[in-house]
Amino acid sequence: MRNAIITGTGLYAPGEPIPNAVFDQRHGQEIDAFLRENRNIYQRYYMAEDQATSDLVVPAAREALAEAGITADALDLVIVSTDTPDYISPSTAAVVQYRIGAVNAGVFDVNTACAGFVTALDIAWKYIRSDERYRHILVVGAYGMSKYLDQDDYKIATLFADGAGAVVLSTADAVVGGGQGILTSELYADGSYHDYMGIYGGGTRIPATHASVDAKDTLLRFAKKIPPETNPRHWPRLVRNVLEKIGKTPQDVKKYFFTQININSIRQTLDILDVPHDRAHNVMDKFAYTGSACIPMAIADAVDAHALDAGDLVMLVGSGGGIAMAALALEWSYSS
Repeated sequence: MRNAIITGTGLYAPGEPIPNAVFDQRHGQEIDAFLRENRNIYQRYYMAEDQATSDLVVPAAREALAEAGITADALDLVIVSTDTPDYISPSTAAVVQYRIGAVNAGVFDVNTACAGFVTALDIAWKYIRSDERYRHILVVGAYGMSKYLDQDDYKIATLFADGAGAVVLSTADAVVGGGQGILTSELYADGSYHDYMGIYGGGTRIPATHASVDAKDTLLRFAKKIPPETNPRHWPRLVRNVLEKIGKTPQDVKKYFFTQININSIRQTLDILDVPHDRAHNVMDKFAYTGSACIPMAIADAVDAHALDAGDLVMLVGSGGGIAMAALALEWSYSS
C-alpha cells in the first residue's frame, strides 16, 4: 500500500518577540515568573494589524516547499488547519493556494481547534494512501489568535500567540532509504465540552451582524473550566493505543510533539508513560501557545536543531477545544 512521508518543514512567527515583561508593566504585577515556571513561556509573536492568517502561512509554506525540493505547482492538495481563518468563507486554503502559486492543487480548511494539524495530517496521509493522483500535499497549522484576545484578561492573553507551521507530505518513494513515514493514528472527541472554550460570535449561532451580539462573543473566552487533568488523562491513553497498533512501546519513541499549552501536562504525561522529559521537543519558550500551529512549528524547529534522524519513531499528540484530540505515529523520513 502506498504510504506518505514528510519531505519538508517550515515555520513562521510574525514581527518581533514580545517578552513577558511587557505584561508585568501593563498589569502592574509579576506575571513573567509564573509563565516561565508553570507554562515554559518566555515570549510570543503577534501579527500586525493589517495581517491575516494567510500572511503567516505563506512564508511557512514556501520554506517547507524549498526543503522538500518541489515547487508549488507540484502540489496536488493544500489543507490549512485553523480556527482563526481569514474569512468564515471562502477557505484560507484557497487564499494560500493562490498566493503561493499552487495552481494544480485542490483546497480545503480543517477546524478541530488545536487538534487540527494532526487531524489534517491524518487526512492527507489517507488521501495519498487511497488515491494515486495525490503525490504531494501541503499540510499547514496556522493561528492568528491575537486578533481575538482580551488584553485586559492577562490569565488568557499572556498564553496565546500567532504563528504557522507547514509540512509537505509526499508519497514514500520521494525519499530513498528514509523512514517508512506515517504508520497509524487515532482520533478522539468529547463534544460535551463544545461550550467550554472558544470564539462563539460570528457563526450562525451568534451572527456577527445580530443586533444583540455581545462584544465578548467575538473574543476567545473560557466559558467553563476544563478539568486540568484532561490532557494528562487522555494523552497517555492515546499514545499507548496508537503504539500498540504497531507493536511499539512509549520507550521506543525518540521524539514526542505535544500541543504546547502547558509544560506541566507534557511532563506529567511523560512521567505516566515512564519516558524522560527530554524526549519531548517543546517550543513554547520561543513562541508561546500557537494552537493548531504549535506542533508543526515544533517539528520544523526540531529539524532546524538537527534533532531528528531518518528512522526515528515520532509521536504527535494534538488536543483542542471541543474537545478534540488526535494522535499519530510516524517513522521520520530523513536526517535533519
